[in-house]
Amino acid sequence: MPEQYIFAKRKFADIGVDADAAIKTLLAIPISMHCWQGDDVNGFEGASGLSGGIQATGNYPGKARTPEELIKDIDKALSLIPGKHRLNLHASYAVFDGGFADRDALLPEHFAKWAEFAKARGLGLDFNPTYFSHPKSENGTLSSEDEEIRAFWIRHGQASIKIAERFAEELGSPSTVNIWIPDGFKEIPADRTGPRARLKDSLDRILAIPFDKSKVNVAVESKVFGIGMESYTVGSHEFYMNYAAKNNILCLLDNGHYHPTESVADKIPSMLLFSDKVALHVTRAVRWDSDHVVLLDGETQEIAREIIQAGTDRVILALDFFDASINRIAAWVIGMRNMQKALLIALLTPHGRLKALQDRRDFTQLMALREELKTYPFGEVWDELCAVAGVPAGMGWYEQVKAYENQILSKRV
Repeated sequence: MPEQYIFAKRKFADIGVDADAAIKTLLAIPISMHCWQGDDVNGFEGASGLSGGIQATGNYPGKARTPEELIKDIDKALSLIPGKHRLNLHASYAVFDGGFADRDALLPEHFAKWAEFAKARGLGLDFNPTYFSHPKSENGTLSSEDEEIRAFWIRHGQASIKIAERFAEELGSPSTVNIWIPDGFKEIPADRTGPRARLKDSLDRILAIPFDKSKVNVAVESKVFGIGMESYTVGSHEFYMNYAAKNNILCLLDNGHYHPTESVADKIPSMLLFSDKVALHVTRAVRWDSDHVVLLDGETQEIAREIIQAGTDRVILALDFFDASINRIAAWVIGMRNMQKALLIALLTPHGRLKALQDRRDFTQLMALREELKTYPFGEVWDELCAVAGVPAGMGWYEQVKAYENQILSKRV
């Protein structure tokens, strides 16, 4: 055991924190890593571009172009991230070995390659119906005034639940289905109620199909605005929060989908007072929902602190960002490791002691102790965690990514 870790372990023990236990706990926390970082959210349907207020900027070379390339890149990223995790898929990543199927006709067989991938690696799979980048999504999906369009997207939602149910059965792990739609208006709407009434009816019809709720966690995800829907979003936070509570499904909080002054960390404990679980997409918004790579910043640390205090069994944790301006594998590794670092900092925090200071309103000592904790040797514990997990500490992972880029990514033209 390195001397640096021995010193750090003693330092944390002095404030009542077991560093060994923190490492063990963190290595058991799965994070659902999003497949769409590897190819700029393109998927395998042959879409010519993104729609629905989504944009991936940059043209860094080496983007995955096929299922085989994307799987290879995911494998590389996961080999550099401590612990065992999950993979988050979008419906647009179906693999059509036996012929194309539109989104309302997708079957578990179209994702067999992903199920085989996950089973071979001991991973769980999560799933997202894809309500964007499709000819029938340009003028609304689940809230559309066109009943044929709306029925198409209802069938897509139902198909997504059945796909996730098959994942859960084959992999022995519940699958989360997260519903996000890009519906809204650029200008101030004349009718705010109608689109939401149609969305409510659509969700009711999706959830009406029989499925095993112990195997599939259905979540709904809000957004404050997007490109082309600056003035009104049908799926607002208030709509989904109430819909989820009434229908006993999950409300998913994406920390890029709120006003910049809102704190998702502050929302987590409030949600969990009324719900058994909450789902998260952790990202980094710069001025707006820009889905930048997750950093070890204050917001990420506050979210991690609430996750640890709530209990990791009550939070379904996933990441969501896509950056085409840097090495895409590096983006995955940086984001995932930063989320883990934030969780480790939270695990190394004496929450009971801090709470006691707050409860007796000793705010001076509370502030002083919090500031002292910022200089505690968290980095030494992280290095030990990486050693236990068998992944590179420091910048060793980056050297492997650059070698992979030179050998593999640079040849993709």
